[in-house]
Amino acid sequence: MTPLDLMRNRGALLRLVIFDCDGVIVDSEPLANRVVVAELGALGWTMTSAETERLFLGMTFSDMVPVIERRLGRPVPPAWHEALKTRLIEVLTQEAKPIAGALEALKGVSALGVPWRVASNSSPEEMRAKFDRLGIASVVAGRVHSHHDVARGKPAPDLFLAAAAAEGVAPAECVVIEDSLPGVRAAAAAGMDCLGYAPHSDGAALRALGAVPFQSMFDVPALVAAARRETA
Repeated sequence: MTPLDLMRNRGALLRLVIFDCDGVIVDSEPLANRVVVAELGALGWTMTSAETERLFLGMTFSDMVPVIERRLGRPVPPAWHEALKTRLIEVLTQEAKPIAGALEALKGVSALGVPWRVASNSSPEEMRAKFDRLGIASVVAGRVHSHHDVARGKPAPDLFLAAAAAEGVAPAECVVIEDSLPGVRAAAAAGMDCLGYAPHSDGAALRALGAVPFQSMFDVPALVAAARRETA
């Protein structure tokens, strides 16, 4: 049995690959963690980057705020959310880098003739900063979906369903590439298969939610090609 044998929908034709952004295309999560650690420290909550990632990975800033307020026992300052986003965009503009193999994955999927889109809990401004920094703004133009575009971000299915609708394909005809638990939950809720990018582990936590783990973005074109052969 190959990893692709575990995917639920491979009886359906694969017509769209949906990439998450942070941690899948852009190596932005360490930068975001650093900014969040600094900003939470200013509020009086001392955390490490590892703790920040474990608690907030894959969440929108809006979803983070109630968690922070429960921990602090008080509301965050009114302008805190926007100040955090502004600081993060500054850092991303200067320091964002691609995940190893991500740009090759986008090119490889395109070479297979399979359409792809990006669906992220990031804001449009954040994604613009990341893609400009990576030099792929023109490549992703017209393919990007932000949680600002839908009623609910991940783990709700709205983002992935919007990407499928924009491409005119059914959810069962999509494969999502994710690295976070909220993202995998969103893919499952959308009725889509999910490849779980787990470069530093066996992906057990992603697998438990229904994803098929893999460890290198360089492998994505081969995985997509194999999934297409299974439905040919």
